[in-house]
Amino acid sequence: MLDIIILGIIQGIAEFLPISSSAHLIIFREIFGLGSNIGSNIELAFDLALHFGTLLAIVIFFFKELWKLLIDGLTKGNKTKDGKLFWFLILATIPAGIVGVLFEDVFDSFFRKQLWLIALALIIMGIIIYLVDKKSKADKSMKDLKWYQALIIGCAQVFALIPGFSRSGTTITASRALGLDREDSAKFSFYLSIPVVAGATLFSLIKDNTITIISENLMIFGIGILISFIVGLLCISFLLKYIKKNDFKIFMIYRIVLGLLVLFMLFK
Repeated sequence: MLDIIILGIIQGIAEFLPISSSAHLIIFREIFGLGSNIGSNIELAFDLALHFGTLLAIVIFFFKELWKLLIDGLTKGNKTKDGKLFWFLILATIPAGIVGVLFEDVFDSFFRKQLWLIALALIIMGIIIYLVDKKSKADKSMKDLKWYQALIIGCAQVFALIPGFSRSGTTITASRALGLDREDSAKFSFYLSIPVVAGATLFSLIKDNTITIISENLMIFGIGILISFIVGLLCISFLLKYIKKNDFKIFMIYRIVLGLLVLFMLFK
C-alpha cells in the first residue's frame, strides 16, 4: 500500500513537471524496487490508471477554460480563438495517436525495458529543454498559434512515447521554440494531454483482460488514481507559478543527475 501511495505521488509530480512520469515509474520500479510487488501483469494498466488520475486533475483545474474551448469548438468552429484552439488541439493529437496505436507493442515491449535508453533520453532532453527555453522568444499566446504550428507541437509529442523524453517536456519545448511564453506553453501542453491520456486509457480498457485486472484490484487502482489526482492538482498550480519567474534550469539539472544515477546503477 505504501508503494502504491508513493507511485501515485511520483506520477502526480512528474506528469506535469518536464521530467517524464513514465520514466520515473519505470525507474523507481526497476532500479529501486518500488512497487515491484504489485505484479507484472498489471504494471501497464496501473501506470495508465495513475495517468488517468492526473488527467482528472487537469480537467478539474482548467474546467472553465476547457468548457469554453469545447463549446466554442463545437458551436462556432474556427470563428473564435477558443473554437480554433479546440480544433488545433484535436489536430495536434493525431500524430501521437496514430504512432501510439500502430506501434504500441514496440513501445511497451522494447522502449519501456531499455533503462539505458531512458537514462539517455532524460539527459539529452533535459539539456534541449533548457537551451530552447533560453534562446526562444515569448511573443505569442497559444491562441495565436497557426494550424501547422499546433501540428508541429503534436509531432514533437510523438517522442514522448519513449519514456524519458517527457510528454510535457517535448510539447513545452516545441511551444517555446515557436515563440509561446512559458505559461501558455505549459497550458497548451496540459490541454494536449487530455485527448492523448483519455485515448490511451480507453484503448487499454478495450483489451481483453484490462477490465478483469481492474475489477480484481479495485483498491490498488482507486488509491493510485486518488493520490495522483490530488498531487497533480497541487503540481499544476506550482508549475504555473514557478515558470512565471524561473526558467527550466532546475529541471535540466535534475534530469541529468537522475539519468547519470540510472546509468551508474546499470553499469557499476
